[in-house]
Amino acid sequence: MTADAEDLLTVPEVMIRLRLGRSKVYDLIRSRRLPSITIDRARRIPASAVRGFIADRLEEAA
Repeated sequence: MTADAEDLLTVPEVMIRLRLGRSKVYDLIRSRRLPSITIDRARRIPASAVRGFIADRLEEAA
């Protein structure tokens, strides 16, 4: 699987997509429920990780 720069989201972009606050997004990252990578000092979340997170929550709710 290949990932382009377009596939990597910033924390504010994830906040918008999930409609969550900054602290909650970082909490999800810290608890490893939302995978992320660090490039130098920049935190990036793969778009596929956000989609997977949503899919997991939907499965739990079903």
